[in-house]
Amino acid sequence: MRRPPEFAAVAAVAVVAALVLAAGAGAAPLPAALRLERALPHKGVAVEHLRERDRARHGRRGLLGGGGGGVAGVVDFPVEGSANPFMVGLYFTRVKLGSPPKEYFVQIDTGSDILWVACSPCTGCPSSSGLNIQLEFFNPDTSSTSSKIPCSDDRCTAALQTSEAVCQTSDNSPCGYTFTYGDGSGTSGYYVSDTMYFDTVMGNEQTANSSASIVFGCSNSQSGDLTKTDRAVDGIFGFGQHQLSVVSQLNSLGVSPKVFSHCLKGSDNGGGILVLGEIVEPGLVYTPLVPSQPHYNLNLESIVVNGQKLPIDSSLFTTSNTQGTIVDSGTTLAYLADGAYDPFVNAITAAVSPSVRSLVSKGNQCFVTSSSVDSSFPTVSLYFMGGVAMTVKPENYLLQQASIDNNVLWCIGWQRNQGQQITILGDLVLKDKIFVYDLANMRMGWTDYDCSTSVNVTTSSGKNQYVNTGQFDVNGASPRPPYSGLVPAVAVAVALIFGGFSRR
Repeated sequence: MRRPPEFAAVAAVAVVAALVLAAGAGAAPLPAALRLERALPHKGVAVEHLRERDRARHGRRGLLGGGGGGVAGVVDFPVEGSANPFMVGLYFTRVKLGSPPKEYFVQIDTGSDILWVACSPCTGCPSSSGLNIQLEFFNPDTSSTSSKIPCSDDRCTAALQTSEAVCQTSDNSPCGYTFTYGDGSGTSGYYVSDTMYFDTVMGNEQTANSSASIVFGCSNSQSGDLTKTDRAVDGIFGFGQHQLSVVSQLNSLGVSPKVFSHCLKGSDNGGGILVLGEIVEPGLVYTPLVPSQPHYNLNLESIVVNGQKLPIDSSLFTTSNTQGTIVDSGTTLAYLADGAYDPFVNAITAAVSPSVRSLVSKGNQCFVTSSSVDSSFPTVSLYFMGGVAMTVKPENYLLQQASIDNNVLWCIGWQRNQGQQITILGDLVLKDKIFVYDLANMRMGWTDYDCSTSVNVTTSSGKNQYVNTGQFDVNGASPRPPYSGLVPAVAVAVALIFGGFSRR
């Protein structure tokens, strides 16, 4: 999983104005507030810093499974946050754990398996967040239903086999874990079993308060980027496919089906839908998941821009240890295999409207236009195994960097995965689409969708229920108000073009 860094703002309005007039572009007010929760940076963000942050977040994985009881149905989670990197660029949800229950904000990450939250005491864990949320620390000693998982536990043994646990010599020692990320940041702790509370949509058209005992991580140490407060959350909610992920745990308990779906709103106020269940809206198309992979890998076969297939050898997309296409909600942008990047950018540049002015800024291909993005830029189609297409609209591969008057500066948000032949489809691509992760049938489906509207979800009874964005709160938790702040447009424009930033 990857997330963008905080941006450092630079320069003055006069400098930007001069630059914009020369280039025919300008600086624009960036999106207002999100309903999903993202930290509101007070400064602009350079694309190269988004790349660095995404690179640092990539590769989080982990966990175990537990026992408990529940009622079969569709488990519904609220969604907060947004794909807009200038509003921080991540989606998160809320979970309730322990007895008495406490609410925790956790990032939605389909690129990892473990649910973990910060625990008390904790070294390096943030105690406040720029996301305007109240952080909590889980304390297993104060939860009447909590128990630590020892190394002798079968669930720990399973985690040891996948390198998602560490143990001392004693069988009675706690089953621990240590995860280190690409930027040197990391977290460590131990596994506990405790009660999770959630809303279940039943076949009788009712919503029930449900609970189940699950195993999750209790982090007592964080380092590097995870110690920062600007966009801190309480932990990570991994939605991976391993048998010890929460998705698999709840399925094994008969609480929910072995399928989950999300619809992430692409608007600046964000939000969306997240259910353990299958959205069954018309228009969904499916392609097989690549089996025996740690991530959600798909068989990408070709890329078409403006109706023209790009001259890319299809073997470049073949899944292996060093190649493949991954769907990851924990990545903010999108990353193309190194060998596919130049053909993609060249095709976009060649297909833009004649009224669009092209320019290169800090190595990024950018454009200036006063027309609508849909009329100025081509549509992209990704073709997967079975001839299944994923439509990628301009808003799903471009980032609006700035605007002045009627001129808007857009830059290609898809990045080159330097020296790597792995393609990662992050939030920039996933937004404004339904995605269904059908683990029971090892397939993934999608369709374009207005994620501010209700969706049709199958329940265990075979009946369909309508789930509306934000309709259900986790055990009565109230939604957070949207952000009221704006990222200064001038600072963003200067930052993008001059790149005057320090690395986080």
